[in-house]
Amino acid sequence: MTDEGSPVPPHAALREAAAVPSPLSSAAASPRFPTRTPAGRLIGVDLARGLAVFGMYAVHVGPDPSVGGPVGFLMEAARGRSATLFGVLAGFSLVIIMGRRRPRRGRAGRRAAARIVIRSVLLIALGYALTALDTTIEVILSFYGLLFLLLLPLYRLRARTLGLLAAAGALLMPQILYAIRVALDEGSWGDALISWDPLARITDTDGFVELLFTGEYPVLTWAPFLLAGMAVARLDLSRPRIRSRLALSGAGLAVLGYGGSWLALRLVPGASGLIASATDGGSASSAWWSDVVGDPYGAASTPLSWLLVAAPHSQTTFWIVGNTGVALVVLAGCLFVVDRMPRLTRAAAPVAAVGTTALTVYALHIVALWLLTDVWYVPAADSDSMAALPMLLAFIAGAMLLAVLWTARFRRGPLELLLHTASLPARRLR
Repeated sequence: MTDEGSPVPPHAALREAAAVPSPLSSAAASPRFPTRTPAGRLIGVDLARGLAVFGMYAVHVGPDPSVGGPVGFLMEAARGRSATLFGVLAGFSLVIIMGRRRPRRGRAGRRAAARIVIRSVLLIALGYALTALDTTIEVILSFYGLLFLLLLPLYRLRARTLGLLAAAGALLMPQILYAIRVALDEGSWGDALISWDPLARITDTDGFVELLFTGEYPVLTWAPFLLAGMAVARLDLSRPRIRSRLALSGAGLAVLGYGGSWLALRLVPGASGLIASATDGGSASSAWWSDVVGDPYGAASTPLSWLLVAAPHSQTTFWIVGNTGVALVVLAGCLFVVDRMPRLTRAAAPVAAVGTTALTVYALHIVALWLLTDVWYVPAADSDSMAALPMLLAFIAGAMLLAVLWTARFRRGPLELLLHTASLPARRLR
């Protein structure tokens, strides 16, 4: 979930960078915080990843959006969008490991690819281990692991090609997934596949059918997010003009995705009514950005008009385009803050530290929820009220404290170090 660890912790790197002119700034004479630290790690990416972690915390721990007001809006904004920001940054990390400016080839390429394969297998195993805790959280790690394996052969492609593949995936994959899901709902062939799937038997889940089609993060519709991140990683983000174009492109995609869904739901006759009837009468008026409408899959029939919504985890083209746009805007904003706003960057150093240890703090919050609810039987706060807000703030504060203390001494988080150590045998490849 993170890119290659840096020899310098984020907050230490920021202090070091404050004393020297940014080699990546267009005005190198002024002492600014560089987008890239001397250690080679993109602090802006860590900052964006830290925000994604907090977004996931908001979804899993925080109040329900129904509380309304600014808090309710923030909780609603985090739904689906924090996970897809993770997806974009995961694609970025894949390219970092495989060689960002110059893709690794020959022996170096084989070793880097072997490291990705080892890490992917471990992510899949860790994802299923966390799923076995039987919390209410849909764990994303196993899906990420499979995505890394499937997209690894594309690491040498240029930014333009990767971007075109992401666009093609956004246009085609949701329609393919819709057809497959409808066929699964109407037939029994999915059960036959699951019965023959060794992964399903080992993990007591739906195995590859879940990873590819029926899960919360199906590979078919999440691949475009990682491809978009891979494309961005190929860009020269040290150039302000590139970052500006990234922000403008993201804003355009967000308007196209959410605005296109809003327009389609109002122009296509009967679309809103069909969607509402397929989701037990849920209102489709906000389905262009909110998940209040519910999920129609598994119902008697899923209307074709469902492909017009952009609700979180709706797996539609509008949803992919809109969420990719949001992720690009957040990433561009974080890169801008690091490069141009040193005081704010210093204040946000704990958030960047969380981004450095994202895999660890993500896993820890699932374990913490399992301990609270299933081991210690602590009554859960009512998510429909503001009572859950203190718990969310405690999770965020705890993650920042642990991340800052750990990165002050170590280059990688505990689970990040485990993945790194487990992949060291890849160095023996010839």
